Amino acid sequence: MTTVDAKNRFETRTTFLLARLEWLAMLGVSVGLAAAHLTQIRWPVFLLFFVGIDLIGYLPGAIAFRRARNGRIASGYYVAYNVMHSLVTGAALVAVWAWLVGPEWALLAVPIHLFGDRALFGNSLKPFGISFEPATHTAFAVFERTYDDTVEHQPSREVVDAVGR
Repeated sequence: MTTVDAKNRFETRTTFLLARLEWLAMLGVSVGLAAAHLTQIRWPVFLLFFVGIDLIGYLPGAIAFRRARNGRIASGYYVAYNVMHSLVTGAALVAVWAWLVGPEWALLAVPIHLFGDRALFGNSLKPFGISFEPATHTAFAVFERTYDDTVEHQPSREVVDAVGR
């Protein structure tokens, strides 16, 4: 079985833009549903879910990052960010709320927040080893320059096969 490309886990500027356009489409659907049901949204619940994602997942890490002299913070801040900004966690929170309280339009706050982060700001999950706040990692900058310089000279199938062995 051949995979599309699980060996090169990076985005070019173009593929990153295309992914963001997909997230933008989902944001549009979520905002459209919210707009269509504007009068049925319980705004305190909406705000709880919308703001809660960052209150738990982003704000503590952002504060710790600003207080750290060298910019290094505990991995738990990354975990909190990734857990709270995960579509799986968001779906689980929505499902639990819908089960315990009942389904409601205010729950659209979760996809609006998450799709908005990805589409509008380009934010995704944070790997350990990069700055908690956006900053280009030196190794990635070097890689990107090298990749851009060589993209015109695609390797032959023989080179790809030899490297893959």
